[in-house]
Amino acid sequence: MAWLPPEEESGYAGPARLVLGGDQLDVTVRLAGHLEPLDGRFHWYGRIERTADVVALKDGGAVTGELAIGDRGPAAVRLAEYDAWGHVLVTGVGAPPYPLEPVEVSVPAMR
Repeated sequence: MAWLPPEEESGYAGPARLVLGGDQLDVTVRLAGHLEPLDGRFHWYGRIERTADVVALKDGGAVTGELAIGDRGPAAVRLAEYDAWGHVLVTGVGAPPYPLEPVEVSVPAMR
């Protein structure tokens, strides 16, 4: 049984809400993810567009928080480093803050 990557690009690009402690910021994100066959979990990642508020929180020591999109529940997020353009890279494991397209899985019967 082989895994093939999706033919179309999936993920999310658009507005989100970043929650860090008592602070809540409206941010713009670009996120994608994949099912990691080694641990069987969904790993998602991307970036939060650079704004003065995001930089202030990151430079103030913020490392973890929650990211929410629309009316979906928040997902735990880790704020990593800055990319070359000054955006904050983020990672998460488990259900992402954006909706996933349904997939059909077919498993051959064992004899």
